[in-house]
Amino acid sequence: MVDFWIILSGSLVAICCSLLGCFLILRKMAMVSDAISHSILPGIVFAFLLTGTRETFTMLIGAGALGLFTTFLIEFFHQRIKLQTDASIGVTFTTLFALGVILISAYAGQIDLDQDCVLYGEIAYTPIDVWIVGENTNLGPRVVWIMGMVLLLVLGFIFFFYKELIITTFDPAFAAACGINVSLWHYLLMGAVSLTTVASFEAVGAILVVGFLIVPPATAYLLTTDLKKMLLLAALIGTLTALIGYYVAVWLDGSIAGAMASVAGLLFLLTFAWVKWKKSHIFERFSLDSTQNLVNSPPQTKSNL
Repeated sequence: MVDFWIILSGSLVAICCSLLGCFLILRKMAMVSDAISHSILPGIVFAFLLTGTRETFTMLIGAGALGLFTTFLIEFFHQRIKLQTDASIGVTFTTLFALGVILISAYAGQIDLDQDCVLYGEIAYTPIDVWIVGENTNLGPRVVWIMGMVLLLVLGFIFFFYKELIITTFDPAFAAACGINVSLWHYLLMGAVSLTTVASFEAVGAILVVGFLIVPPATAYLLTTDLKKMLLLAALIGTLTALIGYYVAVWLDGSIAGAMASVAGLLFLLTFAWVKWKKSHIFERFSLDSTQNLVNSPPQTKSNL
């Protein structure tokens, strides 16, 4: 049963991240996920300093607020100061993450607010952190319930606003001409990414969250040009990554999060090699067929005009 809860938790995180990651990949903003996952650290510290408690809900609010603030800063630096997107991301997340480390060392050094926990997480502890209602009613791991609700929100967001998301992703100029508020949908998408990141990092850590947000969607991007198929493939690849990664970690007796991230990278490399081989094979067949048609075609005769 422990294996089931760990795999289920990893799969829920993978599906949520992979679905949103498809839009980040297509918008060429994949590394925004890295910025958000690192910059939430000062949000956690601020939430603790203001409330004096380490309750999950308080931590989520603080981290979520900093996640949205991160996306605002990135967009501000890019639009107003005219920095390139990658430079804006680098300036923002390194500064905020360093600020979080300083705040922990200066004001929360005696409290269990470990930045390593935020970065690496420990999904193996998922079955221990259960949700108990009343005196004896055990509803299962808390992470499963949290990520299940986040998944429903993500699915609802994509299903009901698919048209706005797809038009602002592929042609923002046309969307603005149609009267769609491109900035609003940008921040709504970034808000969904922030929510998913904050809800996921406690269980799997920021590094694996970034891996799920980028690698399965990038793998699906190699396989199809249809967005709906890309979303489905990304979710399936993310789930497969969590499943295989867990058993690889058990086999090696190593880090579960590290094994899942490594499996995701391996699946990407295998997919890349297969796509390249398939394209070269098709090109060779096309060239061979063209040559045979040229050899077998009857000779052309000159007309006497």
